[in-house]
Amino acid sequence: MSAATDAVPVAAPANPVVQSVRDSLVVAQRNLIRMARIPEMLIFGLIQPIMFVVLFTYVFGGSIQVGSSSTTQAYREFLMAGIFAQTVTFATAGAGAGIADDMHKGLIDRFRSLPMARGAVLTGRTIADLVQTALTLVVLAVVALIVGWRTHENFGKVLAGFGLLLLLGYAFSWIGALIGLSVRTPEAATSGGLIWLFPLTFISNAFVDANKLPSFLRHIAEWNPFSATVQACRELFGNLPPGFRTPDAWPMQHPVWASLIWSVVIILIFRTLAVRKYRRAAG
Repeated sequence: MSAATDAVPVAAPANPVVQSVRDSLVVAQRNLIRMARIPEMLIFGLIQPIMFVVLFTYVFGGSIQVGSSSTTQAYREFLMAGIFAQTVTFATAGAGAGIADDMHKGLIDRFRSLPMARGAVLTGRTIADLVQTALTLVVLAVVALIVGWRTHENFGKVLAGFGLLLLLGYAFSWIGALIGLSVRTPEAATSGGLIWLFPLTFISNAFVDANKLPSFLRHIAEWNPFSATVQACRELFGNLPPGFRTPDAWPMQHPVWASLIWSVVIILIFRTLAVRKYRRAAG
């Protein structure tokens, strides 16, 4: 008598892209839950940009001329795109410190022992940082409206401006990820994530008209990826002051395209470097 044996179906291997997306979302959820349990992280992250808004608006607002106007209202509207961009880029330090902390505590080694996509750990972390940055921008926009900031374009353009800001923040979070993987302690990641951001944000058009900078600094500011996003947001928000002369440099003449190109290039370069560094560190 012959017995028929049923073949045990073998599960097909998961699509690598689907697995990477799924694993990234799981890691992102883990980081968001951790952030929710430590609300002071979000609170402290809001204090600095709110202080910048208040100080620059009320202390320097009436003494800095932009375009043909030196009124507080004109400078307030000119300023806010720079404050928004500074806020999303300064989140880089937090991203680097978080990854360095996970490395320091051995959490990365535990992730490495799981059957998951290698790049998912970093992608999940940057997605969680993007969500936190979006919440920060919402609160900061409310504060800006309270102190008198207004937009003068349609809702679609305003949303596009905030979209460019979030894309820039996401791009810079990959720089933070690389820094976090390259240092030994979270403290070093925080310092390393901030020290280069100050010249990047201040040698730009964020707080003053780039046309008034010395010649060699003006050229740096005009080709600064940070400046491109700031200029794009001013145009999309309708916040260019009366009599403002747009610089002749290509990124300033086409800031939306320049912002998109800069952000995508930064993501491609630093994501590649960060994932490669992670694989070596976890190997």
